Amino acid sequence: MSHPGFGAHTDPTFTSKPRTTWEVVSRVAVYLLPYKLMAVGTIACALFSLAFLFTYPKLTQYVIDDVITNQARQKLVPVILLLLGAFLFRELFNSLRIRINNELEQKVIVDLRRDVYARLQRLSVKWFDQRASGDLMTRVIEDVNSVERVLIDGTEQGTVAVLSVVGVLTILFLTNVKLALVALIPLPFLIGGAMWYTLTAHKRYRAMRVASSAMNALLMDNLQGIRQVKSFGQENHEDKRFADRAEDLRQGTLMVMRAWANYSPCMAFLNATGITLVLWIGGLQVLDGNMTIGELVGFIFYLNLFYDPVARLHGLNQMLQAARAGGERVFDILDAPLEREGASKSSIGTTATDAWKAKGNVAYRDVGFQYSSERTVLKKVSLTAEPGQMIALVGPTGAGKSTLVNLLPAFYVATSGDITIDGRSIRDIPLDHLRGQIAIVAQEPFLFNGTILENILYGRLDASKEELVAAARAANCHHFIEKLPDSYDSKVGERGVKLSVGEKQRVSIARALLKDAPILILDEATASVDTATEKLIQEALEHLMKGRTSFVIAHRLSTIRNANQILVLRQGEIIERGTHDELLIKDGLYARLARIQNTTFIEEGFEKLEAV
Repeated sequence: MSHPGFGAHTDPTFTSKPRTTWEVVSRVAVYLLPYKLMAVGTIACALFSLAFLFTYPKLTQYVIDDVITNQARQKLVPVILLLLGAFLFRELFNSLRIRINNELEQKVIVDLRRDVYARLQRLSVKWFDQRASGDLMTRVIEDVNSVERVLIDGTEQGTVAVLSVVGVLTILFLTNVKLALVALIPLPFLIGGAMWYTLTAHKRYRAMRVASSAMNALLMDNLQGIRQVKSFGQENHEDKRFADRAEDLRQGTLMVMRAWANYSPCMAFLNATGITLVLWIGGLQVLDGNMTIGELVGFIFYLNLFYDPVARLHGLNQMLQAARAGGERVFDILDAPLEREGASKSSIGTTATDAWKAKGNVAYRDVGFQYSSERTVLKKVSLTAEPGQMIALVGPTGAGKSTLVNLLPAFYVATSGDITIDGRSIRDIPLDHLRGQIAIVAQEPFLFNGTILENILYGRLDASKEELVAAARAANCHHFIEKLPDSYDSKVGERGVKLSVGEKQRVSIARALLKDAPILILDEATASVDTATEKLIQEALEHLMKGRTSFVIAHRLSTIRNANQILVLRQGEIIERGTHDELLIKDGLYARLARIQNTTFIEEGFEKLEAV
């Protein structure tokens, strides 16, 4: 059982929509269209290889009946050379098929994986809030591979197998109708077994994919929180949690394997039964003089060529069921609704780099927001920020401060009311334009696992080195960067682990400075640093906020005294507003908070007031 504090193995909100096998195959087949010549080439090579293989039974029959029986020694060498030539050409075409198939396979994998990744980039933040990162990684990597296999291998092997069955069956009937009918006796049982496996396999494969995703999700969560695991000494507990997930995957995999262990040998036995029956009836025909030994041997060889593709179709059926389970999970991403695209881009420009630049006038008009019908976060919030003003948001934990600012870049969509920038509703502004006008500095900065240079340039990829260094100087991080062994080319590690909290924060401020957006969202960045570092960050923030409309989620009273407007939120409503001095005169909640002695952090002050 999983620890109750960490939820179930999978998120129940992310259940895959059931899809038919045909739906999965037909949708994935679209990815073959750009490479149809390669697909035709690989099938053609497989058919040529098969054609040369078809000569083996006939030549073997000729050796037995015409060469050995008639003691025609002079004919043996030419026949053997023909056989060697047939095998040589079969393997040459097989080698060419493998090369084309591998190239085609990798192209399709890249296309499908890029489409899935591109779709993920364009889904809403709210969509990601309900999904585990490890599960999404499993879908992008493992499930895409599973879907691709049935597309490439299924197309080639399936086509060749079906044509082989038809071709060999035609040869068998032309050779000996009676034996051909005997060979078909096991066919109804083979078809029945395939139907049973097809109808029952989907749930097994789906359970295995879900278990794999749950284990990967736990693994990613654990690796990202490894310092917390160690600091609380919970290694044994994490071992137990992972063992539970691994056991679920083991059971799911074994369930698939047990079914295949029953199905595959049964099908092989039915194939062997057909060959045995043919050997029995054919042997009687040879004894009665109605058939030569060579004809019987050749017929049995052809019969093997009949049952071999039948067995291959059973293997493809197993692959198809695995692909169906993986395809459902891949298409859950591809079918997820995109973030809204906003108004026609012609109303502002065609790209995010066009001339439109917001002045920074921001207005919230009766804005409400609900995460669900049971959870209302904001209630009719109204405010106006003039260009260049600093708006400070204060309130207890859960008051709605973060939600309020997250609505501005449309990470979430207001359920009522409207938000405007320079009089234009953000609903009518394309997302790339809207977010191009807003820079965000979070309380816990995120750095990508690359160099400092790459992380700062993320603010504006086309910035010059001079502009980047100027931003770093303004953010008070140039000095410490220059002292690093590789300067701006120094690796920061995963999530910036090689830098201190203060250094990461200043790099994130430099990134925001380089973006040079007219609107700034700041989740106050000095809450977890020492006094000296706080001074450096505060200076950097002053550079950043200069001339910009700033929304600051305040954690320290000392940082908001000069705000143009302070909004006090409680339970999703603005209960007080004004400057620091105005709010002190009103003698309301903010004034009581300011009078509490020894209160550094605003949340602590609210807790003390509520305790009183």
